[in-house]
Amino acid sequence: MLTIPGVVVHEFAHKKACDLMGVPVVDVAYFRLGTPAGYVQHREPDRYRQSFVVSIAPFLLNTVLAFCLFVALAIVVRSSGVLEGGVGLETALPGEEIVAAVVVLGWLGFAIGSQAFPSTGDARTLWKRSQSEWRRSPAVLLGIPFVIAIYVANLLSWFFLDTLYALGLLVLAVQFALALGF
Repeated sequence: MLTIPGVVVHEFAHKKACDLMGVPVVDVAYFRLGTPAGYVQHREPDRYRQSFVVSIAPFLLNTVLAFCLFVALAIVVRSSGVLEGGVGLETALPGEEIVAAVVVLGWLGFAIGSQAFPSTGDARTLWKRSQSEWRRSPAVLLGIPFVIAIYVANLLSWFFLDTLYALGLLVLAVQFALALGF
């Protein structure tokens, strides 16, 4: 329930990738209680490239959006003055608006970032397409490392890789914001 916004963005990315690549969508559930938490059912793409884009779109969109939210979080925290001079009795607590912004930006960044990895179903689709098309189009072999990465990421999600990924995005975003001078 904590990552509902991430599920919605994940499925939105699949849907928009289908629209962009001309793959007809049959049914969409951006979020529901049950397994899976969301889905996009679409027709079989005509080309491997279409399958590839539809499968990895959530990784790209969720990563970029979470990173931007975390950069905004870093800017809000830095500009609030909370980090200046340490914490003591003379330090004023941040206003309610700052606290609310930090909580919302942090939660959305985490929720969206932790749902970035494509599912094993996405990997399975790419793997089947790779197996059936590599002889006709050897360029399909370039997608196999992505298939392996998706399977490994899903396997490691049992060890909270998705959570660590979101936290890694936070660290990178903070470093990025600091490098920009915020």
